[in-house]
Amino acid sequence: MSTSEQHRTAARDPLPRRIWQSVATRITRALAAPRLQLAAKAGLAAGIAFWVAPLMPGGAAQYAYYAPLGALVAMYENVSGSMRQGFQTLVGLGTGIGLAFLLISFGATPLTVAAVMALGVLLAGLPRLGAGRDWIPTAALLVLLVGGQNPDDFSFGYLLQMGVGVVVGIAVNLLVFPPLHFNAAALSLAELRLSLARQLSDMGAAMHEKWPPEHEDWSRRSEDLAQSARSVRAAVQKADASRAKNPRRRFHPRDVDKDYRSVRDLEHITFHIQDMTEVLADVIWSEDMPFTIPLPYSEPLAEALSAVGEVLRAAEEDDAERQAELFQAAHAAVASLEDRTAADGNGAGTPSAAGSILLSLHRILRVANPDGK
Repeated sequence: MSTSEQHRTAARDPLPRRIWQSVATRITRALAAPRLQLAAKAGLAAGIAFWVAPLMPGGAAQYAYYAPLGALVAMYENVSGSMRQGFQTLVGLGTGIGLAFLLISFGATPLTVAAVMALGVLLAGLPRLGAGRDWIPTAALLVLLVGGQNPDDFSFGYLLQMGVGVVVGIAVNLLVFPPLHFNAAALSLAELRLSLARQLSDMGAAMHEKWPPEHEDWSRRSEDLAQSARSVRAAVQKADASRAKNPRRRFHPRDVDKDYRSVRDLEHITFHIQDMTEVLADVIWSEDMPFTIPLPYSEPLAEALSAVGEVLRAAEEDDAERQAELFQAAHAAVASLEDRTAADGNGAGTPSAAGSILLSLHRILRVANPDGK
């Protein structure tokens, strides 16, 4: 492990604190508004399904408790997901019931139970079964063990009531505030962009401090930025999936393709900022690093980092003129740094790491150009 890695590892929060932060974050997400809305709709669907279940024909009425289960398995965070998951579940149930009937003539014995489980798990490996794959061995085992002397009635009632629940679950998810996750995607994009701007500003501030800088939080954010970028892509994909078969999309139009382009741009910017973070951290704290940042470069480097950070921060503002001004200022600051490094390019001494940072800044500006060029 390098000296910089040892330094950053030692500076991390204590394990109990990190565990508490992780638990608190998970609890907060579990109680977020979208989750509460999904829970309320799941409860509503289960209640309706259980109310409708006794009205089913024949012996199916006595298996009413399977209807709320069907409503639950069909309840998903978006409408298309509900339809897909519900259909896959019914396919899995039908396959499992068919498998049980192949062995039901032998009765429920350890050998038949083992055979049902083995074949069910084997069939669960078929492609495109999705959520239905786990129901194949489950349905087969229930028919074999619970069906008893009336496997036909049990199978019919089980499949019908689950189907009723699935239909009710899809209907509730479709008709009762079908979720659109556009706001979450927009917020995630904005948060990542501001986090990247903050990282550049903090690195620029470090150039003004006596080395090693007292403020070193920025040196430990590389993996956090990468995780944030992954979370943003997941949020945009979730927003995209929530549009499918959702009637509310007509009243809430959004250019999701533009969101995907923004994600790709931010991923590129994140990569370059991670690289600059590692370079600066190694230069500052790694004793065996053969590169340095010459003192005369500190001021122009600080100005370039801060100026590019302002470009990213201004992207969240609805002011095209200001964005253009900040971009030109950042371009001038980077050009000034380039001129400074070029003037000393043939000098002797320890090689400078400024060239690597300069290249990353150029690439960031190329991606962050408000004119899209």
